[in-house]
Amino acid sequence: MSALDTRVLGRTGQEAPERVRPSKRSQRLAVGVLLGPFTLLLVAVFLVPVVYAAYLSFFSTTHSGLGFGTAETTFAGVRNYAAVLADPSFVRGVGITLLYIALFVPLVVVGALVLALLLDSGLVVARQLSQTVLFVPHAVPGIIAAVIWLYLYTPGLSPVLGALQRLDLEVDFLGLQLLVPSLVNIALWSGLGYTTVIFFAALRAVPRELLEAASIDGAGAVRTALRVKVPLVRATVVTVVMFTVIGALQLFTEPMLMGQVTPLIGTRFTPNMYIFDAAFTRNNYGLASAASVLLLLVCCTLSYLVSRGASRGTRRGGEEA
Repeated sequence: MSALDTRVLGRTGQEAPERVRPSKRSQRLAVGVLLGPFTLLLVAVFLVPVVYAAYLSFFSTTHSGLGFGTAETTFAGVRNYAAVLADPSFVRGVGITLLYIALFVPLVVVGALVLALLLDSGLVVARQLSQTVLFVPHAVPGIIAAVIWLYLYTPGLSPVLGALQRLDLEVDFLGLQLLVPSLVNIALWSGLGYTTVIFFAALRAVPRELLEAASIDGAGAVRTALRVKVPLVRATVVTVVMFTVIGALQLFTEPMLMGQVTPLIGTRFTPNMYIFDAAFTRNNYGLASAASVLLLLVCCTLSYLVSRGASRGTRRGGEEA
């Protein structure tokens, strides 16, 4: 009789009943019940549209009679993909989006991680209030946030630009040099607090015993943060980077609104705007589907590179340790 059974027998006076293990059939049934709703949503919301878009990308629709006749759908092969890749506006939009990612992702990840470390260290007064204040901008819908910042960017309307002009400072947030940083600022304002909350939740799960051991070993607050806390939340950082990159590739709302006040933003400024213009302005669903599939491939490639780089960094860190 095991020690646990002995303790239970001593307390109740009866032998502890044997634990009944669920059968494999019941386990499979439980897994199916738990994963069923997610699987259905994944298939309906993601897999079916992807397969349908891939199917449409191999066809083109032509209209006879100067565009007013009957529509005829023909198999186009890879001509839609060749047309997208040969279009300078699509290639330029991908370049602009990659520049946006190169500025936005490091700023939001590093900034949120620093804020989360400050919140976790206890140096911030009124921590719960600070978390709420940081999270509030994320609760504002993206289109509303874009309208607010568009008002602040517009000359003649913005009180910020008016104050800068009184100081003899001319700043054009909608100009060529500051256009992409202005878009980054909007996204940073909306996403910094949300990302901070994610990192803070991960930091709160770090065992306090490790932090106490680091303190006993003489590690200061900065060294504890860099050598203990950050390595333990590496998986969360990688996940945040991956989803941030995917979200940044889908840049659409902010440039679409800012295009109303600046000629530098055209209807094909980003890949998502290119897809929208091809589908709903030019009614070329084959071209729009091909661009969508190419954008999906870019998302998958960048996600793979992020996860691959993170796994190598983790392996290298383990070897050094």
